Amino acid sequence: MRRLAISMGDPAGIGPEIALKAALDPRVNALCRPLLVGDPKALAIHAKASGLSPKIRSYASAAKVEWSGEGVALLALDLKLENPLALGTVSAVHGHAAVDSARAAIAAAQAGEVDAVIAAPQTESAIKAAGIEFDGYPSFVARCTGTPIDDAFLMICFDDKRIVHTTLHVGLAHAISLVTRERVERVIQATQRALQQMGIARPKIAVSGLNPHAGEGGMFGDEEIRIIEPAISTMQASGIDVEGPFPADLMFHRKGVDAFVVMIHDQGHIVAKLLGRNRSAGLTIGTPVLFSSVAHGSALDIAGKNQASPAAIIEAVERLVGRVAAKAA
Repeated sequence: MRRLAISMGDPAGIGPEIALKAALDPRVNALCRPLLVGDPKALAIHAKASGLSPKIRSYASAAKVEWSGEGVALLALDLKLENPLALGTVSAVHGHAAVDSARAAIAAAQAGEVDAVIAAPQTESAIKAAGIEFDGYPSFVARCTGTPIDDAFLMICFDDKRIVHTTLHVGLAHAISLVTRERVERVIQATQRALQQMGIARPKIAVSGLNPHAGEGGMFGDEEIRIIEPAISTMQASGIDVEGPFPADLMFHRKGVDAFVVMIHDQGHIVAKLLGRNRSAGLTIGTPVLFSSVAHGSALDIAGKNQASPAAIIEAVERLVGRVAAKAA
């Protein structure tokens, strides 16, 4: 059975709560062997607040985990948290904790000690307060694995939808400048490879335009004509089943599409957060580590109140186990 590391995210948010709830969920345990990664003090606080008292098996190294043991396995890290832990607050300590937990989980995957990684939500303002360079998990995973940042992309998954972003957490003006023919070709290629890893032998991909109405033949911008259409034509000539560019406000109604490629953050995130609220998983594609994060925040306002759902982490487990199995096959 596959081994999945779940880093617990921001210890002051809902991350440890939903990570623990997911690790205890029968659906998760039927699919994989989960390993929580984070500070045992934070885990204990969130377990108590949630009325949970599982047996915790703590390990100093993922290489030493006994995967068949009872209870919940934890790769225990000393993240220098304050005592008592200030739930619901933003601090540099919490930013360091979220990043260090994710980095440790990624290192375990690189060493072959786990098969994939899931990250519970982080708080970007806390990471910024810690002075850590971070603009989302795809670039973070790329840096951790020595992958060129331009080769890492985010695929948001919910229900039967998969949405891949050509650009992500950058200002809109900068995002537009990043939409080049070469980058559009790379994101289509990364999408094709990821879908095949998921077991889809011949994926069908739809690509959005950048401008309203996909430029309306150049009336509302010519990026579709100059950049996106030529990139799609090149990918079609290479054997990839890809079509577009389509208007982003209509594209998601298309049937029989395995993944939708969008140009900028909001074209994909608005759809995901409207239709897949609190249950979307974000897969990082294009890197050697199979990595997923949840597509919602750390919900500082409900931290420690036993109100958070692990649905997005469970969704991520289901998506990643499929990718792991396909890759192993």
